[in-house]
Amino acid sequence: MKVPFSYLKQQFAHPEPILRSVKRLVQSGDFTLGAPVQEFEEKFARVGGTRYAVGVNSGTDALFLSLKALGVGPGDEVITMPNTFIATIGAIAATGAKPVFVDCNEEYVIDVDKIEAAITPRTKALLPVHYAGHPADMPRILKIASKYGLPVVEDACQGISSTIGGKTVGSFGISGGFSLHPLKNINVWSDGGVITTNSKEMAEKLRLLRNHGMKNRDEYSIFGYNSRLDSVQAVVGLHVIKDLEKITNAKIKHAGMYDKAFSELQDAITLPPRRKNVRYVYHLYIIQARNRDNLMSALNAKGIEAKVHYPIPLHLQECCKSLGYKAGDFPVAESQAKNIITLPGHQHLTDSQIEYVIEQVRKFYER
Repeated sequence: MKVPFSYLKQQFAHPEPILRSVKRLVQSGDFTLGAPVQEFEEKFARVGGTRYAVGVNSGTDALFLSLKALGVGPGDEVITMPNTFIATIGAIAATGAKPVFVDCNEEYVIDVDKIEAAITPRTKALLPVHYAGHPADMPRILKIASKYGLPVVEDACQGISSTIGGKTVGSFGISGGFSLHPLKNINVWSDGGVITTNSKEMAEKLRLLRNHGMKNRDEYSIFGYNSRLDSVQAVVGLHVIKDLEKITNAKIKHAGMYDKAFSELQDAITLPPRRKNVRYVYHLYIIQARNRDNLMSALNAKGIEAKVHYPIPLHLQECCKSLGYKAGDFPVAESQAKNIITLPGHQHLTDSQIEYVIEQVRKFYER
């Protein structure tokens, strides 16, 4: 049996409705910040539980522009964690600021107990990551941020529709950055991103920054960037966003099947804690597994596309040498990187496929 990690061929197997909408867009000539972008922003804001949403060209720019809007630049520091995708710290570095790492916890998100020790007079913002669809502990993070007068930008690229106590991630901080990458829960046919905020001032600044600082066709208020969400991608997003709950609930169901089965393999599998007041959306279903590399090889040999997100923490990557970190600085992230494995869990998998994965994991450890 095949259990693929990617689902794009299935999701867009019948693209005719989207193509008809694209055809109407082509006939209108409304290509740049057109009506579909505005409509998508309005719907995304409702999904995200915020007053405003600003479409940009990637999740990376969603973070970068948020930091720029807050005035983050050379000489500043931004606190985040080392077990995230490179885009998180790439956005920080693009502003000229220095990424400062704090270790993660058993949930794969930033260890709140270690944040205060990393704050210095140069700290300009906190950038927690809702990694794999696991929300960081935003209530506690906001308390620390308030104590030190720091803004919080949420990296919610993998966390759309995750909630804490019913409140959606991306609505806690001054802004939240989301990705519309093809493998995200709301995905488009290329790159795309969205920034959510409840601040009118922030939204207005972001709209200027994403479009060359243009106040209107002939006037420029600030130096900005070319980071608009394409109208064509907004058309795709409008079709996908209608299915967000269906997509999310399917992933939650599959994760529940995995959790139930793997809780019986405690000598081999470590599940992350699941907080009761949190909705996990399982952009990635990640566990820690004994003898991870051999398990992954065995699963791949059986047609199961297991992966690792991510095998090398960022502080040990070549691009981060100048930050001055070394092996052993973040032991939790380093330990997890050696043991974590991502299992297929997307919305197009059947119960039989999930059960097949469970069966193969059990057989591996029985051997």
